[in-house]
Amino acid sequence: PVIAFGSHIDSVPMGGNYDGDVGVIGALECIELLNEHNIVTEHPLEVIVFSDEEGGLTGSKALSGELHTLDLEKIAQSGKLVREGINFLGGDVKKITSVVRKKGEIAAFLELHIEQGARLYQSKTDIGVVEGIVGIGWWDMTFQGKANHAGTTPMNARQDALLAASKLIVQVNEILRNIEGSQVATVGRIKAEPGAPNVIPGKVVASLEIRDLSNEKIQMVFDKIKEAAKVLEAESGVSIAFTETFLSSSALTDQAIQKVIADNAKKLGLSLQYMPSGAGHDTQDMARIAPSGMIFVPSKDGVSHAPTEFTSASDMANGATLLFQSILTLDRAEN
Repeated sequence: PVIAFGSHIDSVPMGGNYDGDVGVIGALECIELLNEHNIVTEHPLEVIVFSDEEGGLTGSKALSGELHTLDLEKIAQSGKLVREGINFLGGDVKKITSVVRKKGEIAAFLELHIEQGARLYQSKTDIGVVEGIVGIGWWDMTFQGKANHAGTTPMNARQDALLAASKLIVQVNEILRNIEGSQVATVGRIKAEPGAPNVIPGKVVASLEIRDLSNEKIQMVFDKIKEAAKVLEAESGVSIAFTETFLSSSALTDQAIQKVIADNAKKLGLSLQYMPSGAGHDTQDMARIAPSGMIFVPSKDGVSHAPTEFTSASDMANGATLLFQSILTLDRAEN
């Protein structure tokens, strides 16, 4: 079986230059070092560059056999259906199943990635050994009210979809803050129709994202938000519907691989801490089919998914060196 490593190269709109790219370039650097020093491993090595990680882990889902018809019919950021986008870029949706890897075909998978948070940077820690990756749920919340003239409709006679959406968004924040734990929820996109200054919004579609290491906690939070929505429906006369658009289960990394990463970090004189990942990653799909591990390096000020995203050259070098040594250790350990 092969030892695989890599990451993704796609980005969010107006994103930075390090998310995903650090892991891909680091993986390529490992291959270059092996070739330069004529090192021959016992296992075949594979560098994997995933596509559309940001749009819903499309590449790693395909590889792990979890990319289903429903996933292909979703609308991507480009406005195209995922299946249309794959074909547009030169792929062939009909051959998607040909890339599926079965359990046992990959001895281990490693991913080097920027933290995308501030824990390592603030604590001046070199390396994060990832213990697990959060589950993520995405929903579209549709608020259906009644569009009407903004000047002639009294305030007490309105079914304002945007007002109802605003109230629920505030409640989402309050609900999350009143539950013990590290769960998070975000409303990051909102569209009001018809979108004119002199028309009461009749329809609003807003996104809802919930993340936590516990899939059960995600469901519990979602249920509480739905309960709040029912109360708001009765008060406002605006109907509220939830449509699931993406659901990714949480995943724990392999403890033996965690130890390999930590042991090699110590040998290299790098400081480390064990930590969960608050962001989703291709590793969580790879963990379905192979023992998997993740290496985090610091993100300056914890900024990611933004143009100011930055990781220093020395931190990237530390991560790539640790990835290299961990690959060699796993190669020897498997034999």
